[in-house]
This record gives sequence, structure tokens and C-alpha cells, in this order.
Amino acid sequence: MPPPPKVTVAQPVQREVTDSLELTGNTQAVKTVQLRARVEGYLDKVLFQDGQMVKKGQLLFLIQQDTYEASLRHTEGQILSYKAQLDRAEIELARYSNLLQQKAAAKTDVDNWQYQRDSAKANLHAAEAQRDLARLDLSYTEVRAPFNGRIDRRLQDPGNLVGSGGSTVLAEINQIDPIYVYFTISDQDLTRLTKSTKGIPGQDGSKKYPVTVGLANEEGYSHQGHLDFAAISLTPNTGTLLMRGIFPNPAGKILPGLYARVRVPVEKKTALLVPEVAIGNDQQGSYVLIVNEKNGVERRSVKTGTAVDNLRVIEEGLKGEERVIVKGLLRAIPGRQVTPESFPAQAGEKQPPASAPSKSPAQEKQKP
Repeated sequence: MPPPPKVTVAQPVQREVTDSLELTGNTQAVKTVQLRARVEGYLDKVLFQDGQMVKKGQLLFLIQQDTYEASLRHTEGQILSYKAQLDRAEIELARYSNLLQQKAAAKTDVDNWQYQRDSAKANLHAAEAQRDLARLDLSYTEVRAPFNGRIDRRLQDPGNLVGSGGSTVLAEINQIDPIYVYFTISDQDLTRLTKSTKGIPGQDGSKKYPVTVGLANEEGYSHQGHLDFAAISLTPNTGTLLMRGIFPNPAGKILPGLYARVRVPVEKKTALLVPEVAIGNDQQGSYVLIVNEKNGVERRSVKTGTAVDNLRVIEEGLKGEERVIVKGLLRAIPGRQVTPESFPAQAGEKQPPASAPSKSPAQEKQKP
């Protein structure tokens, strides 16, 4: 008869862990702006590559400028003309006012030059306003990046008439450093969180409550950030609260619209942990296989909690003295005998080395 199969066992590790909420969310740009043509004209130049990173103030589009430069010169010429009229009217008004005092001029002449002075002054103010508008229109022919970000593809090619009959969308630009992650939290989880934090995190900007994120193609939660927003009320249909975290994204690798795994810490506590590979799942729920005093395999239902590295918190089902099978699970059948080999390192090791078979409790009693 062949000997019982060998399995590797380890006791649960007792460690202080941070109990966390594991949620799902989506990334979103901090700012999104549609670049529009604010003046009418033919598009002269496109000065970027589609999809590239751009800097604040960088020139992106150039609209035909000659018309607006000519308009600016015209208004500047009008200003010079009205200044000359104003200067002459003030000189004549002063001269006729002196003549009136000497009774050498009529009152109507003084009134006329006073009218000419006031009219020239009003025309000068109007021309200066027109100059400012012309200068503003000329500045609109240069479409620049409003912030550092990543620009989408251009929607208009050089040579097209833009800004006719309304503003024309030229491209869209996103600010993705930092980047937002939006997620929802249930009312039950919100109760746990507020009990630990003494309030809803994210509502007070002075206190940065930590939160971590992992993307779909990543292991763990490698992106560190903090909560900066919580909605003012729960959604009635789902009973969830919208929250938002903000995360640094200097390399621009996190794009808007990505699925994200979110971990929000709740409280610190002492817990038992076993390797993730030791936990199985079936129709009855999560379980681990343990080796009893007679080296028989038993199935033990457990309630799992937060993942810590390659370990998993066991909230219910284990006391801490059990020998949990961490290697050779396919050879371990509940109700049958096995030959357990102790895992000398802590249960967090990924690849437990083989060791001599552990002694049974009866053999331990026979030691001198």
C-alpha cells in the first residue's frame, strides 16, 4: 500500500493589518477642454502631433491673421485721428473762452468748441475700445494649450474655414497629471468608514485621507493618492455614495476611462493570515484544508477578509493553531491521511521548501 501523499503545512500568521474596503472605479481626467475657434478665418497651421503631451501656453493652431492685423492697424489709426481732433478742440475751447471773457467772441462759439471737445473725447474712447477688441480678436487667432496635458487628434485640417456661423471645435485636451478615480461606496461600507474616520473623508480638504489604486493589468495597489471629494447625498436607487480619489500621474501612463481597483483603509487590527493559495472556493463558500492530530485532512469553512501581499486575512473559521495545507492541495482529499511537512518560514513565503515530516503528537510525548 503506498504511503500517504506529502503536503506542506503552515500555521496561520498573526499580524497587525489594516482592514480595507476593496471597491471598483474608473479613471477620469482632472480637466477636459474643447479647443474652439473663437474668430472666423482659414486655418493656417497645426503645430502639434496628434496625441502628444503639450505644455501650458504652447501654440497649437494658427488661424489666418492678416485680416485681424489690418483691423488692429485701422483702429490704431482712428485713435490717432481722434486724439488730434481732441487736442485741437481743447486748444480752440481755451482760446474762445479767453476771448469771451474779453467780450471778443460769442457764447455760441465757446459752446460749439466745448461740444467738439466732448465729441472727440467720446470718439477717442470708442476707438480705444475697438482697438482692444481688435487686439483681442488677433490674439484669438493663436489657439494655445490652457494647461499641461495630452491633446487628442485634430478635428480640422489646415485650409478649412473655421469659426464661421459659430465656434468650431478644433481638438480636445485632457489634464491627466494628477488624475481622478471615481468610485461608489455602499451605505453599509460608508457606516464602517465613518465610524473609523469620525466623519466622511474627502469633505475636508485640510485632511488628506489615503487611498490606493491598482489597474486591471497590475498586481496589488501600487498607486498612492488621497480622497478629495464625496457627494453630498447617496443615490436613492442604489444606496451608494459617489467618492473621488486623486493620484499623481507624471508619466501619463494612466489614461481616462480605465477600470480601477480601489482600496480604502478602514481600521487597524490584529488578524490571522494564510497564504492566498491555501484558500479554495466552492458552492458552500471559502474554505481551507487543514491536517488534524491524526494527520487526516479536514475541510474548514472560513470567512476571508483583506488581501495583504500574497496572504489573505481570515476573519472567521480558524483559531491560529491549525496546520493549514499550503502546498500539495491536489493530493489532499478530506477524510484521507497525508504526510505533513512543516513550512519552516513564515506563511507569507511564496515557495515553501521541503522539510522532514513533522512528528505526530504521540511521537512528541515519547521524547525523553
